[in-house]
Amino acid sequence: MAAAFTELRMDQLPTDPLLHILSYLDFRDLMHCSFVSRRLNELSKHNPLWKSQCCKHWLLTDDDRLQSGVSWFCLFKQYYTDLGRYIQYYAVLKRAWEQLKSFLQQRCPRMIASLKEGTTEVELNDIEAQIGCKLPDDYRCSYRIHNGQKLVIPGLMGSMSLSNHYRSEVLLDVETAAGGFQQRKGMRRCLPLTFCFHTGLSQYMALEPAEGRQMFESFYPCPDQTAQDPSAIDMFITGSCFLEWFTTYVHNVVTGEYPIIRDQIFRYVHDKSCVATTGDITVSVSTSFLPELSSVHPPHFFFTYRIRIEMSSSASPEAACQLDSRYWKITTSDGNVEEVQGPGVVGEFPVMTPGKVHEYASCTTFSTSSEYMEGHYTFHRLASKEEVFHVAIPRFHMVCPPFREPVVRTQQKALASYTPRFDDHDDDGEYCDGDGDDFDDLRGINMAALEGAWCPRHI
Repeated sequence: MAAAFTELRMDQLPTDPLLHILSYLDFRDLMHCSFVSRRLNELSKHNPLWKSQCCKHWLLTDDDRLQSGVSWFCLFKQYYTDLGRYIQYYAVLKRAWEQLKSFLQQRCPRMIASLKEGTTEVELNDIEAQIGCKLPDDYRCSYRIHNGQKLVIPGLMGSMSLSNHYRSEVLLDVETAAGGFQQRKGMRRCLPLTFCFHTGLSQYMALEPAEGRQMFESFYPCPDQTAQDPSAIDMFITGSCFLEWFTTYVHNVVTGEYPIIRDQIFRYVHDKSCVATTGDITVSVSTSFLPELSSVHPPHFFFTYRIRIEMSSSASPEAACQLDSRYWKITTSDGNVEEVQGPGVVGEFPVMTPGKVHEYASCTTFSTSSEYMEGHYTFHRLASKEEVFHVAIPRFHMVCPPFREPVVRTQQKALASYTPRFDDHDDDGEYCDGDGDDFDDLRGINMAALEGAWCPRHI
């Protein structure tokens, strides 16, 4: 007997399976479903569906909903009306800001107190009109959450301190950044992101793909000291967009990659494999590149390294010892090897006892963009000066970030290396300019640094 079939109408379907299906949809699809039928219109506004959307896109909690006094659906609409253009960035940036503030609240309270409240859409639109350029949405989104920080020390974006050099970068508010917007040749359409009072150093973001820069990439400008043209400015690249630049930095802070020293974030990077243990003594090294003391032309790359020497707390008291001298073997990327030895470390001869930690910082410069150092310390036992032994210093690499030469220099190189061919002439015997090519932005890039030897977290 043939089975009898009856038409199944939407309003006859059970509610729970439908809600379960709707729970897999994104907010756009839920809105589309609301136009299909009266039944789906009612179900698509189910409060738990929009609670998950609010948690996912706006990071809202039950307390936020209670304070608002409206349903989850209405709360989502409120946020979407205000921040909808940033929905692909907001959750990532909001979470990064919350992680950063939570991590620094007890460690660097002055830094957190310097943060400004978020700016408004109207204010951001006014800034765009003032500078005559569009701000990227990830930048705008972050500044809706926090409008940078007050011009105070220490700066949120990291510090560095040597014996006679100090740098601390403030995250500029959008109004101050707009005041430093660059229109001069060599830096056209560049907006400062950070500023250091002591060095005058800033990181910039390119708002347009001008003069060989990629759109929205961040960089440290580095004047070409060998060029007569002041617009010849090399660039140490620090990020491909604001979102990557900021979230990578936050990750390095909250994971402890960048140490907190005296209420400041120091941008030293420690390679987990850069540790060596000899007997009861462990040596670890972290490094940092200083763009403000470096140049591409002439090649002069400045690095600082911080060394931690620790004696195990389980060592016997008879293991106490004193550092006498150091030995370094330095190898540059072009294969040159140099050996250096001398008494103590930065003028000190630390005594190591069980549980004791000694840290110091030093610096070095190279004419190549990457190199590594390794070596050993010579110690003697306090109980017997005749007992002398070596403690290994692990190999650590120093690699500068990717850099790009200015267009004016790459054009000069192209002209200098140009060899006329007979087919470069037109009918009148003049040389043709040609149509150019698509590789102008790649000339002058330190490709070795881009091929895995460096990543943004190593700055």
